[in-house]
Amino acid sequence: MQKRNDNRKKPGFVGARDQTQCRFCRRGIKYVDYKDVGTLQKLLTNRGKIYSRKRSGNCASCQRKAKRAIKRARYMALLPFTA
Repeated sequence: MQKRNDNRKKPGFVGARDQTQCRFCRRGIKYVDYKDVGTLQKLLTNRGKIYSRKRSGNCASCQRKAKRAIKRARYMALLPFTA
């Protein structure tokens, strides 16, 4: 009897761990702007909480920059504190 190896990855599937750089490093962004609400909303849940590094795919330095930008945008009333 032969075993079937069904644990193989599907061809063409790229998981979150397979990406080598975060979204900001790929684009070459040095400063995460708090006025770029569209990009910052992708890093928030629908309840207004910030996604973790593992979930968002950011590197540590870009996650800190994004956190700071989100908090500034909240203070300037561009993003909600809660939903």
